[in-house]
Amino acid sequence: MRHEKITDELGNALEMKIWKVPMSRDMPHGYKYSLVYIVGGKRVVGYDNAEGKGDHKHIGARELEYAFKSIRRLLRDFHADVELYKEKHNEG
Repeated sequence: MRHEKITDELGNALEMKIWKVPMSRDMPHGYKYSLVYIVGGKRVVGYDNAEGKGDHKHIGARELEYAFKSIRRLLRDFHADVELYKEKHNEG
C-alpha cells in the first residue's frame, strides 16, 4: 500500500492511498485508490473507485466517470485537477 498525506503551501491537505488488490469486476486493473484534496475541511477534488461505483472523480459537488489508464496517469490527472482548482480559486 502507498499512503501519503501532505499539507501544501496553502495549508490544505492532499491524501493519497493506493492498494494493490486482486483483479475483479469492480477493479479490473487490480488497484483500489482514494486521492483527495481537502480545503477548509471539505473535499474539493477526489478520485476513487469505491466498491460498486467503479472509477470516478469528484470535482466540487459533481461526480464524474474516470477512465483509469495507469497509476502514473491517475496521479498526473489528480494533480492536474488540484492545480486547476487552485487556479480557479486564485490559490495557486
